[in-house]
Amino acid sequence: MSTDRWVLYVSAGLRAAAVSLCSVILALYLASLHFNAWWIGLAISCGLAGCAFGTFLVASAADRLGRITTLGLLALLMAIGGVALAWSTRPLLVLLSVFLGMVNGMGRDRGAGLTVEQAILPQTTTAAGRTSVFAWYNVAIDAGHAIGALLGGLPAWLRLHAGMPSLISYRWTWLVYSVFCLMAGALALALSPSVELHSATPVKRLSAASRPLVMKFAALTGIDSLGGGFLTTALLSYWFFKRFGVDEALLGPLFFAVRIANGVSHLGAAWLAKRIGLVKTMVFTHVPSSLLLMTVPLAPTLPVAIILFLIRESLVEMDVPTRQSYIVAVVRAEERTRAAGIANLTRSIGWSIAPAFAGSLMRVVSLNAPLIIGPILKVAYDVLLYRAFRHVKPPEERC
Repeated sequence: MSTDRWVLYVSAGLRAAAVSLCSVILALYLASLHFNAWWIGLAISCGLAGCAFGTFLVASAADRLGRITTLGLLALLMAIGGVALAWSTRPLLVLLSVFLGMVNGMGRDRGAGLTVEQAILPQTTTAAGRTSVFAWYNVAIDAGHAIGALLGGLPAWLRLHAGMPSLISYRWTWLVYSVFCLMAGALALALSPSVELHSATPVKRLSAASRPLVMKFAALTGIDSLGGGFLTTALLSYWFFKRFGVDEALLGPLFFAVRIANGVSHLGAAWLAKRIGLVKTMVFTHVPSSLLLMTVPLAPTLPVAIILFLIRESLVEMDVPTRQSYIVAVVRAEERTRAAGIANLTRSIGWSIAPAFAGSLMRVVSLNAPLIIGPILKVAYDVLLYRAFRHVKPPEERC
């Protein structure tokens, strides 16, 4: 394995740990500041809007500014956002901090850095090995997610064992978040020059052949992300907190188990994609996961809800490495950053829109509303994606 691939895996894992930590504590931290569900949803949306704006800038400028420099700057902004959030108690300051710091309450690292790394990874392998490389990349990310989820129990531990007041325990945890971001950025700066774009001039526009394909793919995956925005880890943490009265002491280990299940599923996705293809793997694993999630609100007890949720999480992420591999495979090499950026941008927009609505629905309609609406949108995406792309094959499937 190339050194650059190892560096990317570890750097992405560290950033993912920060994102996962953030997602476990964000809603509970805001609740401790006496934010209601609407304000919490708005803050999550604002942070994801910052991620979307960062993705837009990266898609346009990363190959000009330099991929290594871009990854370093993104990590620095995330770290500053964590520090600012730790000392922001007024609603407008919180919204500003989460936007500028691209604070991601999604629970999964799907920010601007991902776009740059998606463009780099195919340069480290062959077409035949590309999906496996993306699978292991996502295993590294979910390992980071698992570590971050465990660290999500840090405020509760500090309150119990160090006697810290609630606000101080959260401030120390946000500082830990910022340290992880800085470590990820420092490691990214160790990448070799070979990860930069090889062609002399970065593309300003997609080719006539690639543009309609990428735009259609991005529009459809935007529907999926809209559904996912109703199901951010921050909101799911809030749902478990309100429905069953659990705090970070249980939510941390729960989402640790979730990320382990996600990580194992990525390897399963690479194995399955070699046998039935990328598009079929995306769709045929995603639909059952959405249907399973709709059963969680029906669970009579916390253990039943956790079991159903974990089964769902063992399937839901199998479309991630396959989707990432697919979009960079069906365009030219010099178009990868832009294509991945467009696809990730529409996903970021969907994620940023939905949480504010989800928070409002949880407050005025039903606590369970996001767990019904989100899966319905995801199933609609799966059906449309299969109809549109089942005949568009990546190079390794054109036999």
